[in-house]
Amino acid sequence: MRGATHAKWAACAAAVALAATACGGDDGDSGGDTSAVLSSSWGDPQNPLEPANTNEVQGGKVLDMIFRSLKKYDPETGEAKDMLAESIETTDSQNFTVKIKDWTFSNGEKVTASSFVDAWNYGASLKNNQKNAYFFGYIEGYDKTHPEDGSKQTADTLSGLKVVDDKTFTVKLNQKFSTFPETLGYPAYAPLPKAFFDDHDAWLSKPVGNGPYTIDSYAKGSQMSLRAWNDYPGDDKAQNGGVDLKVYTDNNTAYTDLLAGNLDLVDDVPAAQLKNVEADLGDRYLNTPAGIIQTLAFPFYDEDWDKAGTDKVRTGLSRAIDRDQITETIFQKTRTPATDWTSPVLGEEGGFQEGFCGDACEYDPAAAKQLIEEGGGLPGGQVKITYNADTGSHKEWVDAVCNSINNALDNEKACVGNPVGTFADFRSQITDLKMSGPFRAGWQMDYPLIQNFLQPLYYTNASSNDGKWSNKEFDDLVDQANAETDTAKAVDLFKEAEAVVRDNMAAIPLWYQNGSAGFSERLSNVKLNPFSVPVYNEIKVG
Repeated sequence: MRGATHAKWAACAAAVALAATACGGDDGDSGGDTSAVLSSSWGDPQNPLEPANTNEVQGGKVLDMIFRSLKKYDPETGEAKDMLAESIETTDSQNFTVKIKDWTFSNGEKVTASSFVDAWNYGASLKNNQKNAYFFGYIEGYDKTHPEDGSKQTADTLSGLKVVDDKTFTVKLNQKFSTFPETLGYPAYAPLPKAFFDDHDAWLSKPVGNGPYTIDSYAKGSQMSLRAWNDYPGDDKAQNGGVDLKVYTDNNTAYTDLLAGNLDLVDDVPAAQLKNVEADLGDRYLNTPAGIIQTLAFPFYDEDWDKAGTDKVRTGLSRAIDRDQITETIFQKTRTPATDWTSPVLGEEGGFQEGFCGDACEYDPAAAKQLIEEGGGLPGGQVKITYNADTGSHKEWVDAVCNSINNALDNEKACVGNPVGTFADFRSQITDLKMSGPFRAGWQMDYPLIQNFLQPLYYTNASSNDGKWSNKEFDDLVDQANAETDTAKAVDLFKEAEAVVRDNMAAIPLWYQNGSAGFSERLSNVKLNPFSVPVYNEIKVG
């Protein structure tokens, strides 16, 4: 059976998240109208909703509603619990046998072992260009289906995946990865129906999944309508009739619509409204801890940011940011200054280290000036912080960060904001490697393990390593940690890896983010999960 020590690791982290999470809203006793539809603010996803091709929040919200995987993360604790998995067993943390429950897709097709194996093979194949292909990187044969050295792929399927029968498949990893089962609630590992492969374009126009909701319609730039699937076989059925996800390019407009009764749920209260939100909404305002950290990332593919001395420049910029003032005045204490690169929801046993950044994250204008001067000065004489202007109140905090940097350096032109109109365009510029200076980055955990805050963001060629930072010492420590079967030793190795991130200032940690939401009087039993996403299927209407 899977090692108990690592099941305990996930549970410990989850317990901390549970203790930290306080959700507002009704207690859920009211019955509600199970046919009533609620409306919620949203933004167009960057990519088509293929599970292995979605690595951003807006698309992820939809995948969480229309898909269920082998595991599901508990909406209160974040703990990975069996969903479609009947069992996942291993004796060596490298070879796993997976047995699945009886389940169907919303089109009536049975979910089988092949539904998983075919989906994972598709996601891992280089020719399919899936952004989350890296999640399959530990499965044997990945180097043949997705070579990272620029060579041509020599296999279409992963040699480490084998279908045993309709309900059973095996997974062989290319090295030990003791917490592999805990990752299997991530949407990239969702099963796919035959329709996905038989008529891919038709599926993309109206994705078919196996979760509690189905997609009824989608008009880009306007709205996606999801409806409850009445025949859903899981025990987490929708308690409402559906959700209309309405596209907003300005979350202040969404908040205004909420107050006017034209919208039921806003899951990102704009910074400009935080002073008034409690008076406006009372107990219909949620402010809960979440596994989210905001950072400034850098384009290490640009030689100006990857040459000798720029680590001092990055550290100097970090020391020029007055995190305490910004989180208090801009965010009304719904953010906490970051002192490491993970999240407090992990707890100390899970790897969180308060103060780990040390003085590199402490505001000190004199030290900032000296470090930047020693590092050769600001590349081009000025930093431009790129951000998307449509969601998340990013303009306010970017302007505040730049003002802090300018004041610290006694140079009113040292830093300026560089807005990009939409999130989709912003992400496209990032994935096309068009950043020329620091850019806003945020990480919303996929599962509550320290590994998830480090490997996807900083491991060489990892799926969300948008700045393309690469460090062999870091990579080696992550590999060692993943292979370790003792919880404490694994966490300690990840901490050593985090120290490499710190010593190179691979990204500037800004603040830990709470999840925030406001909802209308029509709704009850509203809460945010530890990932800061509304638990849509539990919301009651009326």
